[in-house]
Amino acid sequence: MTTFTVNGQKKTLDVPSEMPLLWVLRDILNLTGTKYGCGVGVCGACSVLVDNSIAVRSCLATCADMEGKNIVTIEGLSSDNSHPLQKAWMELDVPQCGYCQAGQIMNAAALLINNPKPTDEDINESMKDDVCRCGTYQRIREAIHQAAGN
Repeated sequence: MTTFTVNGQKKTLDVPSEMPLLWVLRDILNLTGTKYGCGVGVCGACSVLVDNSIAVRSCLATCADMEGKNIVTIEGLSSDNSHPLQKAWMELDVPQCGYCQAGQIMNAAALLINNPKPTDEDINESMKDDVCRCGTYQRIREAIHQAAGN
């Protein structure tokens, strides 16, 4: 049995301790906003917030790793897309295909929690390991600045 909180709801699940969090979120809890990208932690599509400030690749995190933790997925960032990052993403038409965007937003959320007024250099460093096949990196940076009020 593994117990953690997801989007404000405590969950106790009977799953193998080595099961990746990504599959628990998608297949058991039906939170499909968190995407499977590469499966080896290099693309960022599966990123979630852990303990309200750390972006974690859910394809690499196991259920055992999450015991007692607080997890926020893209569905839990806001119920009505009112989070400043979500609003900026929409206003600036950031996504093209959109597949990576939930992970991008969750990584950007961790950045803004830890650095509320990031510079271009801060954003580039924090987001450098998030892959966008469509290449919307400039709009992603703009949206992060807008959400930060820069």
